[in-house]
Amino acid sequence: MAIFKRNIISKSIAALGALVVSGSLLAGTANAGETLDKIKSRGQIKVGVGTLPGFFSPDSNGEWQGFFVDFGRALAITVFNDPIKVEFASSSPQQRLPALQAGEFDILLSGVTQTISRAFKLGFHFGPIVFYDGQGLLVAKSLGVEHGKDLDGATIGVQSGTTGELNIADFFRKNGKTFTPVVIEDDKEFASVLESGRVDALTQDASDLAIKRTRLAKPDDFVLLPERLSKEPLAPAVRAGDDQWLEIVNWTVFATIQAEELGITKENVDSFLTSEDPTIKRFLGVDPSLGEAIGLDPKFAYNIIKNLGNYGEIYERNLGKSTPIGFERGYNQPWTQGGLLYSPPFR
Repeated sequence: MAIFKRNIISKSIAALGALVVSGSLLAGTANAGETLDKIKSRGQIKVGVGTLPGFFSPDSNGEWQGFFVDFGRALAITVFNDPIKVEFASSSPQQRLPALQAGEFDILLSGVTQTISRAFKLGFHFGPIVFYDGQGLLVAKSLGVEHGKDLDGATIGVQSGTTGELNIADFFRKNGKTFTPVVIEDDKEFASVLESGRVDALTQDASDLAIKRTRLAKPDDFVLLPERLSKEPLAPAVRAGDDQWLEIVNWTVFATIQAEELGITKENVDSFLTSEDPTIKRFLGVDPSLGEAIGLDPKFAYNIIKNLGNYGEIYERNLGKSTPIGFERGYNQPWTQGGLLYSPPFR
């Protein structure tokens, strides 16, 4: 049975390879997707990001740094084999999706939550989830509350244009409690309204709140409540209708996840080039047949890991314990370590 299956799979791969080669992503230009055509014509990828240290922010030299920024650079490596051929531009939560739809960006790597309405009503597709987050509540310790439902009758700051407005309303309705929402339009004011006492609590993605807490004058006076009010799967967003571009995004992200699962890092990747493991040979492009069949540089995964490292390295460099943010990885670990990160096979 196993041999029969392998024969069927081999024939399927050959057929798929022939189809994909006819619509080559990178090797040829005539059949490239619309987005890729524009990217190659201008010589860089336009990436929409936010402004939040750890995820996306310019350093003292004006160069963008952060977790999502690294995935933008990984895309530039996949397309151009050059991590600098990417332009980052910040966009507010209210403006980011219309800007993507209008063609101002090729992709959003701005911490967009993947939802069904954004897919069906607004016409966006999402790549692999790159960060599993959840909505939290940041409160002053002086309130003496331990759970969100203790905030009955409280005023709660929410950021406009985010799913947080809907999630907090659902949470209080479900628990039979009431609250008064205070919608904050200006991101710069989001944390200050808590310090000034204008609101009793803030709600936003827990990662976002944890970063904002570090900016408060007395961060130890505030606490992030342990519960999570929602699932916030943050994923790259692209315009619907360009399957080739979406697949480039997908496999760029998967390459970082697969590398961590295989134990391949920025430091040791070269030592794996002599591996006899066929999975590793295909993944790193030592066996070029897979890359050639799908129209990508056979060594695109190797190039990403050599330049940026695997998913775990990207996470630890920007958000991990050695950073001021110090996030636990939690669900953002490989499935082999109890997390939710899982790459389809590179086959």
